Amino acid sequence: MSVEKITMPQLGESVTEGTISKWLVAVGDRVNKYDPLAEVMTDKVNAEIPSSFAGIIKELIAGEGDTLAVGEVICLIELEGTEVSTPAVEAETEMKAEAALVKSDVPKARYSPAVLKLAGEHNIDLNQVQGTGMNGRITRKDLLKIIETGNIPAPVAVAQSIASTPVIEATKAEQPKAAVSTRVIEAAKIEQPKVAAPTAEAAKSVSISAMPGDIEIPVSGVRKAIAANMLRSKHEAPHAWMMVEVDVTNLVTYRNSLKDEFKKREGFNLTFFAFFVKAVAQALKEFPQINSMWAGDKIIQKKDINLSIAVATETELFVPVIKHADEKSIKGIAREITELAHKVRTKTLKSEDMQGGTFTVNNTGSFGSVQSMGIINYPQAAILQIESIVKRPVIMEGGMFAARDMVNLCLSLDHRVLDGLICGKFLARVKEILENVSKENTSVY
Repeated sequence: MSVEKITMPQLGESVTEGTISKWLVAVGDRVNKYDPLAEVMTDKVNAEIPSSFAGIIKELIAGEGDTLAVGEVICLIELEGTEVSTPAVEAETEMKAEAALVKSDVPKARYSPAVLKLAGEHNIDLNQVQGTGMNGRITRKDLLKIIETGNIPAPVAVAQSIASTPVIEATKAEQPKAAVSTRVIEAAKIEQPKVAAPTAEAAKSVSISAMPGDIEIPVSGVRKAIAANMLRSKHEAPHAWMMVEVDVTNLVTYRNSLKDEFKKREGFNLTFFAFFVKAVAQALKEFPQINSMWAGDKIIQKKDINLSIAVATETELFVPVIKHADEKSIKGIAREITELAHKVRTKTLKSEDMQGGTFTVNNTGSFGSVQSMGIINYPQAAILQIESIVKRPVIMEGGMFAARDMVNLCLSLDHRVLDGLICGKFLARVKEILENVSKENTSVY
């Protein structure tokens, strides 16, 4: 018998796992090459997994709702024209499938690389975790739930070591000899808050039950993926925040003088957002440190300037990417914004439309926000919120008041990668570009 494995594909540059939202086949179904097998969602895109072979579905390894790392086996296909399977061969195939999922140093367990990485980062003893995946397998969302509540089980060996270690009350003369053991005890004391029982607030959040008249809204797959990515970003990236105020009176005047003729000529709108995206792309070229990502033992400064833009529907949020934004005109950026937004709202967005983003620009001003703190689009190092343009009284030179069009630019940054100095310079440059937009200085073509 010839049995082939179908694995979780990588559906984006920074995507490390996907969740099976729906199986489109069942055991025993005959499929052709490229037939869709399952619907998969990630934090960036929804997609279908095509079959790499023609044959009969032998086994569905993963269940609906299971989250698997890229490369993990999701199902087995028996190729057409092969011999009838035997119990011995089936057992051998199952053992090989299991071996693909098991780390060599973690026997008798099915831990994906994503689960092992998360457990290591948060000191979680997997032997004390009850899995909710297929056959009791521990999934990444099991660990995220534990981390969110704060109820992290301590490794048994550590707990026993702390319990059996006597308290050392060394005299001044003895302190140098006891320094190492004292540091061990102090380290254990410092780590204890991580394994403390959940707070009352955390316990309350997981024990909420619906009361008469309440409405229970099921969490969609896309919402679960967004939640997982946002939680990961907040847990891993130390967020810092800063804001600048920009006078865009000249920009508003210039854009308003062009918009009607532009729409008639080009067939799509010339939005304020296109001017902001262009200014950000130009500033990123001058301050490439902002266009970076944290990679554990190094920082990767990206060569291409690919700007992710947040596009929301009534219930979902997508972040398509404007590739090489620094090489595009304001008109070109406006066209891409229009096309990507249309794809999101007509559900025709493809996985390649979501890949390669290096920095995110979010148009929060479109719904009236004047100040906000965005969560960084992991693994990028920063996100810029473009707030609403509002008229405000401003003191001009000579002490006179004037009504000016003002906008706040709010930057959230990963403090592992970026510091206030470079981010302050970056925002100052974006401010300078926007305040100097005019008919004489700026072309939209």
